[in-house]
Amino acid sequence: MPDRSHALTPDALQMMVIIARTGSFAAAARELGKVPSALTYSVRQLEDALDVLLFDRRSRQAQLTAAGEELLREGLLLLQQMNAVANRVQRVASGWESELTVAVDKAIAPHAVFDLMEAFYSLKPPTRLRMRSEVMTGTWEALTSGHADLAIGVTAERSHSQDIRSELIGEHHFVLTVAPHHPLAKASEPVDQATLAQHRIIAVADTARDLTPMTVGILPGQDVLTLPSMAAKLEAQLRGLGCGYLPEPMVRPHIASGQLIRKEVVGPARINSTHYAWRQGTMPPGKALTWWLNQLASPQTRCALLDLHEGLIL
Repeated sequence: MPDRSHALTPDALQMMVIIARTGSFAAAARELGKVPSALTYSVRQLEDALDVLLFDRRSRQAQLTAAGEELLREGLLLLQQMNAVANRVQRVASGWESELTVAVDKAIAPHAVFDLMEAFYSLKPPTRLRMRSEVMTGTWEALTSGHADLAIGVTAERSHSQDIRSELIGEHHFVLTVAPHHPLAKASEPVDQATLAQHRIIAVADTARDLTPMTVGILPGQDVLTLPSMAAKLEAQLRGLGCGYLPEPMVRPHIASGQLIRKEVVGPARINSTHYAWRQGTMPPGKALTWWLNQLASPQTRCALLDLHEGLIL
């Protein structure tokens, strides 16, 4: 029997990940640049080394057994740990991270984020930049799960953790708007909750995968249209498909042009404190993360992240 410690190589673990993601040996073989028979042989070698079946041979698809699912879970953790080690070694050697991942909440102004990216690349850094677009709890989860090094747009409720440091960006003012032809447009103000509940509300789906997603502003029994982005939500409101809360700077030009009508609502104003956050390690941050943190410390940058919505929405 082959040595188990020699069987669990990064290549073998990556092979498991690709087979599980593609759902078939043939598709995985194409992605890996192998013939299916060679991939099948590699899987059998791994199964022999571990003395387990990793895939259910009765299924036409690449169906993992319980043992295969466990290997996939643990393998993903091992790959992440190996990547983390490699990143740390690279950082020690050059001071620059090989890759920096930034999770940005969809309520953050995209113009400001693109300005930051442009300024970052003007330095010609060796760091590859990976941007993630998230919503509410998903922004926090991307950071805490290790899928992001920096999160921009974390809510106040999620900004406190022993291993994570956060700083305030500012306050997001959300306002309720509807199209002029929407029935709620003619409702007397301030609109009470009973009246609001009679109309469909448009929401952007929280992107959390493991943590409990948040729902904000949805009343009991209210019809809900859930969309994947702020751009889609704004378009739906412009078409009169429902009402909804959006950052005031995002809807400001549409209110000025008459495409949307702002409605005052009974109750306190929707004001959300938003933060940026990053993980604190035993080592000082690399040059790429340090640069982003320095930019985010600027009051002008923080204001732009809340206000520069006009003309570009993601």
